[in-house]
Amino acid sequence: MVIQSDRGSEAIFVHESGEIVWGLSPRQRLERALRRADTGVDLGRLVFRADSIFDEALVKALLLQPGKVLLDGAGRPVAAHCVSLQETATVRAAIERGDMTGMPTDLVPVDAAGLASNYNKALRRKGAPYLFAVGQLPTPEIERRMYMESYKGVTDVVTKHVWPIPALHVTRFCAQNRISPNMVTLISFICVLLATWAFAVGAFGLGLIAAWAMCFLDTVDGKLARVTLTSSKWGNVFDHGTDLVHPPFWYWAWYAGLGGAAAVAPWTFWVIIAGYILGRGQEGLFIWQFGIEMHIWRPLDSAFRQITARRNPNLIILSIAVLLGAPAFGFELVAWWTIISFAFHCFRIAQAFVARAQGVRLQSWLTEVA
Repeated sequence: MVIQSDRGSEAIFVHESGEIVWGLSPRQRLERALRRADTGVDLGRLVFRADSIFDEALVKALLLQPGKVLLDGAGRPVAAHCVSLQETATVRAAIERGDMTGMPTDLVPVDAAGLASNYNKALRRKGAPYLFAVGQLPTPEIERRMYMESYKGVTDVVTKHVWPIPALHVTRFCAQNRISPNMVTLISFICVLLATWAFAVGAFGLGLIAAWAMCFLDTVDGKLARVTLTSSKWGNVFDHGTDLVHPPFWYWAWYAGLGGAAAVAPWTFWVIIAGYILGRGQEGLFIWQFGIEMHIWRPLDSAFRQITARRNPNLIILSIAVLLGAPAFGFELVAWWTIISFAFHCFRIAQAFVARAQGVRLQSWLTEVA
């Protein structure tokens, strides 16, 4: 496969390796990352060691920073964005040798942390982008580290602490068998429908199995897309659209399955629905007013995100209630926890407004330099 820019120049790859990591060779991964970046840069000025595994963030950062040479942990040059096409032969030779001897003096050497940000906004996590040399570690360990780096740093307690290991194995199975993220999302959507039906007819045990399967696959599809660089606009819309829309239908179905007002106070249903909608509104308000997500302001907000009244924490409450034979009581507990969570976030939003009024510029604790 040849990667070309609009000007027809090809990126240069040296030391190619046939090792397969998450279903792709290092060169295939680089080609895919370059294609996804789509910056319009002349790729002919780019040189890469194709026996290294680059975080996609490093490829994007290098494309935008001509005059930089990326060094690995051993100080070897592994990629460069030349200032001119005339430099590429010299730079290629230096990268093939694995040292800086003869490297043009107008190229500035940087490590991974110096080339790209240590904060991943999309994943709400802190840490330098990864860069692995094939053979540096066993391939399964490289895959494991890449997978863990694709995980969101701020999320709910189940996703953060329960799913990582089992989802790693399922993600690896999908990658090895060419199962796409969209296929996983489709199965996840079917689980949404099954859970909704089961809740509505009062089959709460079956519904919870389908619901937890959906939550698990919701983790798998995102990780699979990131480690294989196969995310798409349609996939993002399908995945995030499903995530956003389905919880109120589950709450309605649970309420209906209980028998409605005959079994549980109607206010519980309306509180849960209103709490979900208003909670999303709180998140939007925080971003609009302060430019950051509500759950990443301070460590307290990130910690509370693990248990706030969102889908997975609410499912924990409902699952325990069903095991105890009290699905109606569980529904009431979810309503009360929704009220408590909403009040907590109102308090934090008020504190944010006060802090800004006092001249404090709000920023995420994840972006602060220690």
